[in-house]
Amino acid sequence: MKDIDTTELSWDEWDELKDPRPEENDFDAVVERALSRRGFLGGLLVMGSGAAAMGTGLLSSTSAQAMSPKSRFAFKPIPIQTDYTVHVPEGYTWDVLVKWGDPLFSGVAEFDHAAGGLDAENTARAFGENTDGMELFLIGDKQVIAVNHEYANTKTNLHNHVDGKAGSAEDVLKLQNLQAITVMEVTEGEDGWSVVVDSPFNRRLTHNSPMRISGPAAGSDLLKTDADPEGVLSLGTMNNCGAGRTPWGTYLTCEENFNGYFGSSDPDFERPADFVRYGVNLEGRYGYEKFDERFDISKNPNEPHRAGWIVEIDPSDASSTPVKRTALGRFKHENAACAVAPDGRVVVYMGDDERGEFMYKYISNDVYVPGGDTSTLLDEGQLYVAKFNDDGTGMWIALTPEATGMSAVETLVYSRMAGSAVGATTMDRPEWVAVNPIAVEGYCCLTNNRNRGVKPNAGGDDTSANGPNPRDANNYGQIVRWYPENDDHTSDGFTWDLYVMAGNPTVHNDAYAGSDNVNEGNLFNSPDGMQFDSSGLVWIQTDGNDKNEGDFAGMGNNQMLAGDPVTGQIERFLTGPKGSEVTGLTWSADRRTMFVGIQHPGGFFPGKEGDLPRSAIVAIKREDGGLVG
Repeated sequence: MKDIDTTELSWDEWDELKDPRPEENDFDAVVERALSRRGFLGGLLVMGSGAAAMGTGLLSSTSAQAMSPKSRFAFKPIPIQTDYTVHVPEGYTWDVLVKWGDPLFSGVAEFDHAAGGLDAENTARAFGENTDGMELFLIGDKQVIAVNHEYANTKTNLHNHVDGKAGSAEDVLKLQNLQAITVMEVTEGEDGWSVVVDSPFNRRLTHNSPMRISGPAAGSDLLKTDADPEGVLSLGTMNNCGAGRTPWGTYLTCEENFNGYFGSSDPDFERPADFVRYGVNLEGRYGYEKFDERFDISKNPNEPHRAGWIVEIDPSDASSTPVKRTALGRFKHENAACAVAPDGRVVVYMGDDERGEFMYKYISNDVYVPGGDTSTLLDEGQLYVAKFNDDGTGMWIALTPEATGMSAVETLVYSRMAGSAVGATTMDRPEWVAVNPIAVEGYCCLTNNRNRGVKPNAGGDDTSANGPNPRDANNYGQIVRWYPENDDHTSDGFTWDLYVMAGNPTVHNDAYAGSDNVNEGNLFNSPDGMQFDSSGLVWIQTDGNDKNEGDFAGMGNNQMLAGDPVTGQIERFLTGPKGSEVTGLTWSADRRTMFVGIQHPGGFFPGKEGDLPRSAIVAIKREDGGLVG
């Protein structure tokens, strides 16, 4: 068997290699479901014509495109690129705001390309690696960005690594300090945007930073450890992917592939059922368990239960303790999108980024009052999971003990199992969720799922093609959109359609050609990041195949596109360096600068030949000083 270089695998591929899901699926069920959906395959084949293939106006937005020729985009779309730098439209400029290893505080050593960056101590005082979700906060007259650092590239920053794993306790500490969160003040001067070194707002949170556990699961036996017998204080937040912001001005960071940080010193340790469902294995991706017993599941079996949450951070107070909000459920959180309902209650939409997992929402019991007490809003409420019907309707199912057969705490610690118990709809890797600020509708990037219709998810749930996930072996992805009943995000019912199905009409003439709003000029695959601007345009970022050949010919590097929800028009605004993911998006307070994250770039971006490639945030402006977008 050919050896596999695991350092080059995505988290999704790493999970599949280390903990493969069941290979068998009930083919008869696939066929029966397909036939029951009014000629499922025939419906798919007419996607490219804009036909309403699934009952209630699938792709209705693209049909409207033909009736609205006027574009809302203030830029000329750009072509694909295959090089190792960033490209933006004519009339726009870009520059690097900050990159991995740049100092947040005085006294940080100079970045050493030959030594893999910085040592562990300096790393904890510098901008981390692999930037992801971010938000900008206006605090008084200061602009503060909070940004995630999802994971570490061991080949780049650990020269003595063994198969991508740490070789010492010092290696582990460096990896732990490379990741998690940066909070930093930024300012614009004559030379452009920069980080305010030594700002009182600056802080680095790492895998060892104290975190308070709150909500219904706090103090439960499932979260207690020898180091924390009360089950209310954990260390660190990890694999922080997408993000969100609350109406009251705090940052929500989301723990995604936390399972890969744990392993066992006992090769015969028998994993409980929830470890199997969540992918917690006997071998961690970085080898933390060899040098830090906290990550050894044979010695600390409850420690994985203390990860996989959404963490709330106050960017205005660098001394505040982040809070893990257990009421929002535990799974591989991609991001968190908040909305305030007409009655004042807070709604948080979330996706679980694994093939065949679910979409969730949380509704607070209490109402949000600007300037009022917000302490209960993310602790006291109800968690729901989504059920999509093939006829374009859907329902949010409350994960209550009566519905799931589990205790209230178990439904939160084991949210995936609770979702399976009530028959939630398996989705094609639900990634970023976004809520339109000028219309009552939500969107979710379903990035891809090559296992769709091939084998079940980790819980054994059927993954036959279904309404919002209509293609088997789906390597392109799609974006589902839903409309809450009565224009109220707290409603149980909703209707849905697909805003776009990514595909390649230059290669395929069936469902894999994509929807009508996909054409030779805007090809993309694997929609991942997503954010609305204040005018109601949706910005779509990709993390997919950039080989630019075969099924992906004409797609070039990963990119960021702008979409008009009304017309369905989608155009390419930015391309990233080859090898990178474009992820994370926010704006300056005056919306005249757009900040975009570039994760794991190839080549030597953003430096010179011979430099290490460094993830970065770039600042994009219009040459005429206008609003970006």
